[in-house]
Order: sequence, then structure tokens, then C-alpha cells
Amino acid sequence: MKKISVIGGGAAGMTAAVMLARRGYAVTVLERGPRLGRKLAATGNGQGNVTNLNMGADYYFSDGKDKVARILSRFSAGDTVEFLESMGGIFLPDARGRVYPASRQASGVVDLLRRELERLNVKVVLGAQVNSVTYVEDFCLKWEGGQMHADAVVLAAGGKAAKNFGTDGSAYALAEGFGHSVTPLSPALVRLRCEQKEVRGLKGIRVDAELTLLRESMPVFATRGDVLFTENGLSGDAVFRASSYARAGDTVLLDLLPDVSHERVREAVKRGGLLCVVHGGLGRALAARGNAAELVKRLPFTVTGTLGFDEAQVTRGGIPLRETDEHLMSRLREGLYFAGEILNVDGVCGGYNLQWAFASAHAVSEGI
Repeated sequence: MKKISVIGGGAAGMTAAVMLARRGYAVTVLERGPRLGRKLAATGNGQGNVTNLNMGADYYFSDGKDKVARILSRFSAGDTVEFLESMGGIFLPDARGRVYPASRQASGVVDLLRRELERLNVKVVLGAQVNSVTYVEDFCLKWEGGQMHADAVVLAAGGKAAKNFGTDGSAYALAEGFGHSVTPLSPALVRLRCEQKEVRGLKGIRVDAELTLLRESMPVFATRGDVLFTENGLSGDAVFRASSYARAGDTVLLDLLPDVSHERVREAVKRGGLLCVVHGGLGRALAARGNAAELVKRLPFTVTGTLGFDEAQVTRGGIPLRETDEHLMSRLREGLYFAGEILNVDGVCGGYNLQWAFASAHAVSEGI
């Protein structure tokens, strides 16, 4: 029986292991941490946003968007739901197409995958940080206290974001050992830092706003959603989406009342100030800036950077898709496959990165 080693026990690794075990292979998952699916258990603010019905390659950043499109076409959002529900559970979309378990618990998604791995007799080795993968007549994987041989290897160990989940970027070296390159890495889906004076006194206030990202006064990106003010900048799902495009020096422009006309805001402020127009703390900050009625519709913040990899949800960059075939097998070492965030593919906020994890794992299972 063909032996497959999967390095990484996150969404992509567990999915690849399930799919391969269902095909009859002997699969071993090697996870450096104390348990499987730690990052998956935190997705969607712990609610488990597993995919999005509004799916397509345009929602992704990559050096190979045509290949991303083909892989997504072979394993759609509907296929993800069908795959997850084959193990149990009910998965439902919200008004924006984001799909969640009916329980709204991401930990339940992890438990479904763990239980299926057990049912399929997949061997799981925890605390196994693979530090060496070589090939002679087959693959030899080594970690402190153990080693194993395999006919094929799936490298699904994540990127560099959120190292508290065990993804610190060290897995790229395993691919580099076979001659692969790594594109420049940067944090994505991350809180933005702003000029301190602009956010002083706003920490903890949350608004539904229309956000426009400006660069040299020209719009770069626009979206609408939650914006949460923090002690040093901006957070929330609208900000996470914008962070994929943002650079230091850009301006985030917020319309705090996108459903209310500018004229109506001016009239309300003229009659009663900012009472019952915006949150009191936000009102005081606008009043201190001056011309409050205008700021309600066009409130600017200067981006100074991001909170970095430790706070980011995903990594921008990774193993270039051009170095893999249609099933994400290495063009440099037959039998070596890649899945998930370790590749140079990242999506916007809203279930797109997990969909890539599931779809890339499916591509790998097809190839093997």
C-alpha cells in the first residue's frame, strides 16, 4: 500500500489526509503542535467561516491566478459543503454568502475532521516538527525523536502568520531543500496601524462603515463592513479585507453613515450636534477635529503599517505556483506536493483562505 506523509495538521493537511485515506492509502499526519486544527478552530472569530458562495480567482492574490481558477473549478464552495457534511453537521450561508456550521462553532469543524481521521485509521503524530525531508529511493522525514519513510509527501505546514498556532515560516526550508524558491512574504488579513493621535480615545468603538482606501488621493479599494477602533489603529472585517491592499502612507477614509445622505447628516448636526448620530465617544473625537458633519461622511486615518505576522491571519507569498503542476506537485521533485497557505496564494476575508485549503488539498489528492 502506498504510504503518504502529510506535514501539517491544519485545514489543508487534515483534508488531504481524509481524502487520501478514503482512496485507500496509508496516511500519516505529522503535526508540530499539541493538537490538530488549532488555527482552524479560531477561524471566523471562532464561528468557522469555511467558504463563500461568491467564489472565484478574483478574490485571490497569486502568481498563478489561472491555475487557482482551475483548482477552484474542480472543487467549488458547494463541494466543500458536501465534503464537510459527508462527515456530519449542517453548513449554511449568511446574507453575504459566507458559509458557517449551523452551530457557529469552528471547533466543531475541527472535531468533524479529527473524528473522520480516526475512523479512517489515519496515524497522527503530535509534537513532530519535521526538520528534514530527503529523497533517495523514497522520502525520508525526520523530526526530534522520530523518522519515517514515504512514497509521497504533502507539505501543508502553513505560512508565517500567527505563529502562536505553530506557523512561523520554518516549513519553507523543507521546500527550499528541493530547490524551490519562496516569494517575498508579508502579513495579510491583519489590523492596520494608524497615526496615534487619530485613534486616541476611540478604542473599543465598533461601527458599520463604508471604507475606501486611498493612495495619493486615488481610490485603491472600497468595501463595507465592521470597523473596530483599537488602541493603535483599525480592526474589523472591512479593515481585514482592505489590509490586503494597504501600504504605509495610504489613507483609510470612513463613511460612518453610508445609508444616510450628506445633506441629512448636516441638517441633523446643525439641529442637535452629534447626539443620536454617532457613538458618543466617536462624536467627541469628531468635535475635537472640527467640522464634524463633514467628518461623519469622510473620516480619514493615515496608515503607518500593520501589526505584523504575529497578528495576521494569513501570509502573502510562498512557494510560487509556477513551480508546481496542475495537481500542485513539485516540478522539481516528483512525489512532493503542496497544499494550503504554504503556496503563494492568499484570499480576501470571508472564507476564501479556507476554501483554498480545501480545494488545494483536493487537487493534491487527485494528483496522488
